[in-house]
Amino acid sequence: MSEHAGGAFDVKLAPETVTGRVADASLGQMSIDKTFHGDLKATSTGAMLTAGTAAKGSADYVALEKVTGTLKARAGSFILMHNATMTRGEGLLNVIVVPDSGTGALAGLTGKMTIRIEAGKHLYDFDYELPLRK
Repeated sequence: MSEHAGGAFDVKLAPETVTGRVADASLGQMSIDKTFHGDLKATSTGAMLTAGTAAKGSADYVALEKVTGTLKARAGSFILMHNATMTRGEGLLNVIVVPDSGTGALAGLTGKMTIRIEAGKHLYDFDYELPLRK
């Protein structure tokens, strides 16, 4: 049975450099640190790769982040995979739970998260499924 969780999150992105790689202004790498509030009470850490273009409003990113905490009182961790494309200001974002990445009471978790920004605040909606507790 599908369930829903929602709330806000705080995010800190920090640019990173890769030693030994030739600098290319169109490619970037960042660390991700988040704190989730609401139905998901958790923190996450991760990494993001970005690509920008000369066209205004066009870019891509991919990211992985490990989320650790509680989802409606079920404790554990899971990994989210992001991929996003912005074409001249029109965006497409896909954030899914990596299959079989759930641990603890979140083992077997599947789902998709949507992220939106309203009045400068980051919000999430998470539609997910979990096996019945034993």
